[in-house]
Amino acid sequence: MKLLVSALEHSANVHLTSLTKEFKSDVELIGIFDKNLGEPIVDLQSLAIMGIVDALKKLRYFFKLADEMVDLAQNADKVLLIDSSGFNLPLAKKIKKKYPNKEIIYYILPQAWAWKKKRIPVLARTIDKLASILPFEPSYYPDDAPIEYVGHPLLDQIKEFKTSLNTEIKEVAFMPGSRKGEIKKLMPIYLELIQEIGAKATIIIPKHFTQQEIQELYGDLEGINISYEAHSTLLHSDFAFICSGTATLEATIIGVPFILTYIAKPLDFFIGAKLFKIKDVGLSNIMFKKFKGKSIHPEFLQEAVTKENLLCAYKEFDRELFLRHAKVLREYLGHGSSTNVAKLIED
Repeated sequence: MKLLVSALEHSANVHLTSLTKEFKSDVELIGIFDKNLGEPIVDLQSLAIMGIVDALKKLRYFFKLADEMVDLAQNADKVLLIDSSGFNLPLAKKIKKKYPNKEIIYYILPQAWAWKKKRIPVLARTIDKLASILPFEPSYYPDDAPIEYVGHPLLDQIKEFKTSLNTEIKEVAFMPGSRKGEIKKLMPIYLELIQEIGAKATIIIPKHFTQQEIQELYGDLEGINISYEAHSTLLHSDFAFICSGTATLEATIIGVPFILTYIAKPLDFFIGAKLFKIKDVGLSNIMFKKFKGKSIHPEFLQEAVTKENLLCAYKEFDRELFLRHAKVLREYLGHGSSTNVAKLIED
């Protein structure tokens, strides 16, 4: 089978890697994905953007890339779209218009239930198989929509969970994000915080960064541990400070207490907070509120991200309560999704 794949984000490619291991037949990937999985048509690093402003600057490039993907779809047996709704949903429409009988599978769906409910009928009409990774998500779709909960992909990668916490916080992990803009904004505050907390600090850095990029982005890391392995570092940490994104849910599934910090560009924050009325940034908070009606961890955004605020929240954090909630959320998610998605594709 020749499978056209559109996986633009690093996290999407982590899940795609797990998925490819579950195929029972010979599947050839074409399109956009990590070079470790084959021969993609583009280098993923060239696609990295941070927020709406950056996306607008690269708009013409993405239109051209979408046209190239539509051309590739002609020789593909099926199409797999993973996350990145800003690119993948318009791409799905173009493919379906040109090739009405081409089967399209969407894995890790747009969060239309949260801020763009008008997209739900579009997704139901355009996509042949909707693979949901959130247990509550199918309830937002019409009864005849081709959607099912397949499990959460992080549970394919994360098998261990903290059963207890150390009485004293000795090791603290810091994850300032994977995009350069995020890192530059958060690292000065994290470095100030490290001087105050009195615990062994470890900065988790994406594997693809060069030494020169690390020096430019992270500042003076003398006396601070560096790790390129997020899961193992979080597992052995007593606490963490994490930029928004998939990493916040990873920490919850592992069971390490954490505080979310995020500084977006002012226009991006205005659009998200005011126009789309987004109240929660962390995936764990979004899910736990749907499930239990409450937050599971603190969030500090924009001007609220200060050394003083983070230090205060750190000292007041109820880690045992977090661990109990994290266990409940992990059980709610149930299982991994790779096996089920592989079946959907090969069916």
